[in-house]
Amino acid sequence: MQFIKVKTRKVLPPKDEIYDILDKLKLKDGDIAVITSKILAIHQGRTVKIDTKVDKNKLIQSEAEYVALHPTNSKHKFVFTIKHHTIIASAGIDESNAKGHYILWPKDTNKLLKQFWSYLKRKHGLKKLGLIATDSHITPLRRGISGISIGFFGFEPLKDYRKTPDIFGRKLKVTVANLVEPLAAMAVLLMGEGSEQTPIVIIRGFKTRFTNKATYRKTVMPLKDDLYYPILRGFMKSRKV
Repeated sequence: MQFIKVKTRKVLPPKDEIYDILDKLKLKDGDIAVITSKILAIHQGRTVKIDTKVDKNKLIQSEAEYVALHPTNSKHKFVFTIKHHTIIASAGIDESNAKGHYILWPKDTNKLLKQFWSYLKRKHGLKKLGLIATDSHITPLRRGISGISIGFFGFEPLKDYRKTPDIFGRKLKVTVANLVEPLAAMAVLLMGEGSEQTPIVIIRGFKTRFTNKATYRKTVMPLKDDLYYPILRGFMKSRKV
């Protein structure tokens, strides 16, 4: 399996379409292209000019689905939020590599990825292709950031081990492996967080089942069924259902 870093031109807010970047990708059948959410958002114009008139806390409130009652980190003013089934700081709003703008998350990420998926398959003559959108993410009780997916399209995201035996013949009862998140984490590691200018990583040789159907909902755990719900319930207030 290969992870191929793709260095691109600067993608500039407030809005900058990235079709020219997609056209230059050297894709092969069966590749999975991982794209940072930042350039997807800038492509859509999902940016807000940083200004004294803009209240970032109100912006976070409007973008998040669930918001903690208090900032998790008073020094840096990060806010504990949930957006699109993802625990993320400050609803994913970012100021790095943003040229004086707040960069929001893309709108309808999976729908956008499907559009790019169709475009890239036609452009490059592909039969099998996967796409993943990523962002940086803080893991609870761990210092530092890693990558997480915020959307994907084109392939099956789970490997089900239930009813299969472990090395001692005991049948597994609950184990389902998420294939998307390890790929997202590795790609974000290679993209970097500073001046690398590498917003895309192509994954080649990963064995999975490709599909033309939306499979994102297969990875979603309902909040009240989640292992961490007893903790989350104590910190969150509902903004949307």
